[in-house]
Amino acid sequence: MTIMVISVVLFIVLLLMGLPIGYGMVATTLFGMAFIPNVELITVMQRMVSGLNSFTLLAVPMFIMAANLMNIGNISQQLVDFCVTFVGHIKGGTAYANVLVSMVFAGISGSSQADTAGIGKILIPGMIDEGYPQETAVGVTISSSTLGVVIPPSIPMVVYSSVASCSISALFIAGIVPGIMIGLGQMLMIRYLDTKYHFPAHEKASWKKIKEVTLRSLPGLLTPVIILGGVLGGFMTATESACVACFYALFLGMVVFRTIKPKDIPPLLVDTLCLNSVSLFALAAANAMGQLLAYYNLSAYVKYFFSTYVGNRIIFMLLVIVLYLFLGTFMDAVPAIILFAPILLKSAEAVGVTSVQMGIVIVITLAIGQITPPYGVCLMLGSKIADMPIQKAFKAAIPYISMSLIVVILLAFFPQISSLFG
Repeated sequence: MTIMVISVVLFIVLLLMGLPIGYGMVATTLFGMAFIPNVELITVMQRMVSGLNSFTLLAVPMFIMAANLMNIGNISQQLVDFCVTFVGHIKGGTAYANVLVSMVFAGISGSSQADTAGIGKILIPGMIDEGYPQETAVGVTISSSTLGVVIPPSIPMVVYSSVASCSISALFIAGIVPGIMIGLGQMLMIRYLDTKYHFPAHEKASWKKIKEVTLRSLPGLLTPVIILGGVLGGFMTATESACVACFYALFLGMVVFRTIKPKDIPPLLVDTLCLNSVSLFALAAANAMGQLLAYYNLSAYVKYFFSTYVGNRIIFMLLVIVLYLFLGTFMDAVPAIILFAPILLKSAEAVGVTSVQMGIVIVITLAIGQITPPYGVCLMLGSKIADMPIQKAFKAAIPYISMSLIVVILLAFFPQISSLFG
């Protein structure tokens, strides 16, 4: 057990030194494995490779590529135009449209980072030019982009389903109502802050313009229908729907709108591979580190703690929320799920929490982690787009991201919320 404690300290030190989390997990695992009798260090590499040998995980690069195709194909701009056309005439209309387009884009990308990068480049400068405070433009954008992993499809849900061996369709269904609740909560916050900042409004669009924008945006709006309809209807797996989404987005960009040229494909593939390699390497490293934790029987200690001191379902879920809020501050969603979800699942069963209930709570909590410093990826992307200090951007996001925290606490008390569409 002493080696386990030293390994944990080593891991924390490496993170504080700024070493990428994937490398930190590999180094820590190699150190810990070196002290286990009759175990070769090659086991670490074997575990990393075998951890990625999953058909379900093929959905991860496909969803990333689909989001990239939507962004470079100018389809994201069309979704923005569609939402602004319908709600832009309301005071704070572009802010409402920001949340709406994130909810739509969430049904395509499965990634909060893709939402922040694609939608943020359009709406953050656009809102500032319209007269919104810079803090509002950044706060609304990065907070609403976290819906990318809550409203299905969702890359963390794909990873969790692989770890927990639970139905991806059930997880997708469980994310719909909480995602809508978070989006509506953020809109209520915009409405409240409008009384202080007096947000601007567009002129009301004519019926002719509404019809024109709707027809132009309709092919892009059909993308989440195809993805979710295929998975929830039982026609496709999550991986197959991700592949269909890629081909459909490519068809729209190259044939329908002609905004993607053949020369755009190589850099798009490189960008997709770079983004994918980061997440999948972290996932592989987390699998290896999970094996190390299994050797030291950490799950038994955790199960003993919860069975002895925590016998209440609500207290258990609140502790899970606190744990993942902490992990989200310095760790990406993928390794956080791989490392700790399997350990918590055994304790969850003992207190009557299903794998789907715990999964949706973990995913929403880790979505909040996309905003919390120092690791918050969406926070860093949004602040970079707006050229705003990270501390200022985080402060601006607090009112909006608090809606996610309220919803996830409600789920701890009333898990049936997530099964309203089930």
